[in-house]
Amino acid sequence: MKFLRGGDKVSQIAIGQMGVDWEERISFDKLRKERKEKAKNAIEDSDLSALFTFSMHDTRYITGFRGHLGPGTFRFGSWATTVLPKHGEPILYTKDLEHARKRMSWIDDENIQHTKNLLHPGRVPKWAEDVKERIGDDAKGKIGIDRAIPLSYLNALKESFPKAEFVDGTGVINNAKMIKTSEEIKCQKIATAITESGFSFAMDYMRPGVRECEVLAKAWERFTALGSEWSQCANIVTSGPNTAPYRRITSDRIIMSGDLVIIDIGACFNGYWGDWTRTYLCGKDGGITEEMKDLYQESYDALFNAISKATPGNTTLDIIKEIDTENSYGLSSAHGCGVNPWEPPLIARGVEETELKPDMLINIEPYAGKPGVGGVRLENQIRVTENEPEILSTYPFDERLLHQTHPLDETTPEP
Repeated sequence: MKFLRGGDKVSQIAIGQMGVDWEERISFDKLRKERKEKAKNAIEDSDLSALFTFSMHDTRYITGFRGHLGPGTFRFGSWATTVLPKHGEPILYTKDLEHARKRMSWIDDENIQHTKNLLHPGRVPKWAEDVKERIGDDAKGKIGIDRAIPLSYLNALKESFPKAEFVDGTGVINNAKMIKTSEEIKCQKIATAITESGFSFAMDYMRPGVRECEVLAKAWERFTALGSEWSQCANIVTSGPNTAPYRRITSDRIIMSGDLVIIDIGACFNGYWGDWTRTYLCGKDGGITEEMKDLYQESYDALFNAISKATPGNTTLDIIKEIDTENSYGLSSAHGCGVNPWEPPLIARGVEETELKPDMLINIEPYAGKPGVGGVRLENQIRVTENEPEILSTYPFDERLLHQTHPLDETTPEP
């Protein structure tokens, strides 16, 4: 298959991953400073006196702290918590006290404290006393929390901060994160490039007779070799009858010739998450049917029609209208991306629509499928610009399954 590149709309990854002295690459110091300032400005513009972040993604955004990205990240207070007061600097509470103080030179040692290990609500009062001592009157106002927490912890917080009112603070931190900085966009492009490389390695391995899990292992192997911190979810390689109805797991099923194979994966580069999907036919062209091609074209056209709507002045609802197609079964979706692989702008029916603005990063992933025929999911990451959207995902689609290419697609050969 010929791999095409070029065109103003296609993202060109012009920088490497390593720090060098011979060209300007990512300035991580600038990245951290700008994110912190955006978070502080969001607090200043809100009615909050402080924000407590229990999400590892938000703690990473505000402080640059990297913790465990696996299942442990979902245990409340298990790794790190950030307190962002209106009238002060962020305070990082972490298990990794000595490592953080030694390596995170951009934060004063006094603003890096032991987490007190909030694995039980009974430990909240001692932690709360330290917080109140450090942030003063900011502990007596309206305090935002960035994620849903167990009721037992919420009650413990209310008892420990009797002069505070606890409210949902996700909107405040999301306002800070929604528009990306130039350094964030550089990180996102590299995350997408690593994801594309992993997909390429998986495609080289995919052939009739190998298992879904073996194909995914090749992608993971490449991710890790290129420095990926984790993957944006368990990742998905699903094939044949598992594509319709769409089963979003990777199993030990043996992939057969003529199977449609959906690969939905994403690598992580310095906290930023690649996430994109392609569907390819396994083996020779002989197993392709017109129904397969119709479904592929439906998903493909929905993707690029939705991308064309990702311009300033339009809203998230304009994107949703394009991806809700005849055979989507409600499985088409879209979402923002950044230090969290699924962050605002929220793009779904039933939620408040958001006006699109330059430097928002968005994933668009329509699905079309029919049991007995197969399912097709396709996904690109894009950046909203002042003009036409910039497509970060550059790997071509399977032209064997297309009737025709879209004008916005500059990487796929004509069928």
